[in-house]
Amino acid sequence: MSLTDDKPHYLGHRERLRQRFLTGGADALPDYELLELLLFGAKPRGDVKPLAKALIARFGSFAAVVNAEIPALLAFPEMGESSVALLKAVAVSVHRVLHAEMTKRPLLGNWQAVLDYCRALLAHAGIEEFHVLFLDRKNALLADERQGVGTVDHTPVYIREVLKRALELGASAVILVHNHPSGDPTPSRADIEVTRDLIQAARTLGIAVHDHVIIGRSGHSSLKSMGLI
Repeated sequence: MSLTDDKPHYLGHRERLRQRFLTGGADALPDYELLELLLFGAKPRGDVKPLAKALIARFGSFAAVVNAEIPALLAFPEMGESSVALLKAVAVSVHRVLHAEMTKRPLLGNWQAVLDYCRALLAHAGIEEFHVLFLDRKNALLADERQGVGTVDHTPVYIREVLKRALELGASAVILVHNHPSGDPTPSRADIEVTRDLIQAARTLGIAVHDHVIIGRSGHSSLKSMGLI
């Protein structure tokens, strides 16, 4: 038997997978193989295919894995902090790239970039988050800030705090964004009512509310497009 026969089987698999990725087969890689490629960086030894498949089975997709909460990822004994840090770095990198794309021109003329950014940020979050995009007079982005974190089906919205922050930033308009962890982006009665209340309060300060976008795993809803505001 030659010395090469004693090499662990996963070494050849790693090299073949890297070559497929580098020579143009990246788009054909299933989610678990793309996840394997990432885990190679944190785990230089061992077969990571079972772990990659287990993560996809647990969370449902590559995007859901990298956006999963840190404690949920650490619940896998095989992960460890290095692997979790690597996956979360990928998620943050995606958010920053999309954020940069969103700021290239006024938001109302770059609406798809806004939706792409919000989906990457919130579509796979396990709890509700309420964000506000603060805009200047030319509808350029001044700031994107998380204004509230809630439970799996509710986030408190404090109208006074939203408007106070808008005045601090000198914002002329805002876009409201939150997610529905259930996956269904259909607005609730409470979503509609708080948006209308905020619009009314903002109007007295000369601040426009352009839209309230609700993000779900399968899509989004726009209260403005639906004629609800």
